[in-house]
Amino acid sequence: MSFHNQSKNSRYIWVFLCFLPLYTQTPCLAARANDDYLAYHRAVIEAETAIAAQDYTKALSLYVRLFDSHDFVFLRDYKIATQLALYIGKTDDSFVYLKKGITSGWTMKSIKKNKFLGKLQRLDNWKTTKQSYDSLRSVYQAHINPALRKRVQTMFRKDQWKAIGALFTLSSKAQQRYAERKFAPHSEKQLAQLNQIISTYGYPGERLIGNNYWTSTILSHHNSMSTRYAVKDTLYPHLKNSLQQAVLTGQMSPYEFAIIEDWYIAISSDHKEKSYGYLGALTETELVRANQLRSQIGLRSVETRNKLIDIEQQTGMDFYLPGRPQLNGKIRIIQP
Repeated sequence: MSFHNQSKNSRYIWVFLCFLPLYTQTPCLAARANDDYLAYHRAVIEAETAIAAQDYTKALSLYVRLFDSHDFVFLRDYKIATQLALYIGKTDDSFVYLKKGITSGWTMKSIKKNKFLGKLQRLDNWKTTKQSYDSLRSVYQAHINPALRKRVQTMFRKDQWKAIGALFTLSSKAQQRYAERKFAPHSEKQLAQLNQIISTYGYPGERLIGNNYWTSTILSHHNSMSTRYAVKDTLYPHLKNSLQQAVLTGQMSPYEFAIIEDWYIAISSDHKEKSYGYLGALTETELVRANQLRSQIGLRSVETRNKLIDIEQQTGMDFYLPGRPQLNGKIRIIQP
């Protein structure tokens, strides 16, 4: 729920952020000097476009090429490759990517939760994979910064408790007062800490602390307090260039940047402007702008995203698409 007064359908999104699960967990690896993660994410878009066209063999080959060309791979991409390999009958390859996923933070709990992967548990390689789980998991744990992870997790928990206070306000005006008088001072301290962390270590996301949710939620909360606060805010605009750079260096996923910026643009414009499409339905004009902004940071188009949800329903695979704004998971496009 944004503290700012919103439409009936979106009013409770801001506090809902408090209860969303993590998307992925991935390790921090030293980047190659020539790693270009805008190119990385555009290669992911090419693979996702092949999935949308139901060319699963081509999609898998594009993911494999991506894995071979980058030291750091986002866990979500290993998850998808594991399922694609299984879907087209390459079970040995599926176990290869499953193990790579574990070294990138994929937990056994999450693996077992994926219903599509249930058939892997009936194959001979499953036993050896389970036996090697602890050693594979230790690879992941060796690459993240545990002290910084704990620090950011503590910040996230403080943010959650402070945000829950908005649940006890009975009106939009009371909600705004709480945001500006109670939450804003807390959030300003949080962003000052994040600025120091980013300046010292880089963006604390998947690559650095093995979590891609805590920091983006703190920033989304900050950006969604009220229009009056957002238009005067200098803290987030000061951090924005660092966040854009984090996307280019693989420290931050395009989605994380998009949802943070989506809130800022929506709230600072008093909901007159839409950007990446995660906070409500889009008109045809807004869709064009959303796709332009998405392309600039290496994020799939709205149409491709919606098509991937169709493919999920057809195949049973899970593409781990974050930010599902409506019940069917799709971003709604308003027809003229």
